[in-house]
Amino acid sequence: MPNTASISNGLRAWPWYVLAIAVIGLDQYTKALATATLHYGQPLPVWSWFNLTLQHNTGAAFSFLSDAGGWQRYFFTAIAWVVSSVLVVWIYRLPRGHNLLALSLALILGGAIGNVWDRMMLGYVVDFISVHYQNSYFPAFNLADAAISAGAVGMVLDSFRVRSPADEQVIKE
Repeated sequence: MPNTASISNGLRAWPWYVLAIAVIGLDQYTKALATATLHYGQPLPVWSWFNLTLQHNTGAAFSFLSDAGGWQRYFFTAIAWVVSSVLVVWIYRLPRGHNLLALSLALILGGAIGNVWDRMMLGYVVDFISVHYQNSYFPAFNLADAAISAGAVGMVLDSFRVRSPADEQVIKE
């Protein structure tokens, strides 16, 4: 009988897809709430280091290429769909028992689709979380960005995991 860690998720990947859908739903809900209740560009202080500030990001992470003239909308949308497709297949083919990596990929998948939905429907990504120290502000972000960041951290942590030879064989196939 084969080692269960060497068998791919296959149809058992559905909980990870449900998590990705939950991330998308929560992200879209919070963006709609921020859009409905916040005034664009006007900070709403929550704590001394945290504001809610509605912003529209036409670029990528940290507003990269936000003033590029419009082509970036289609470019970033295409990249997000390609990455999302790869993540769907990766989660499906991932060996069972690689829960940290599956969790990380599901968070990244949900975050990527949450942001690409905004980009396709609105032409920009809704950001509203603003963290700062005194007058130094981190670029505004949203729950999709937070999920992507948490997923990236999870992938780094998973890379330190000791894998068995059977795991490595499945990953290479």
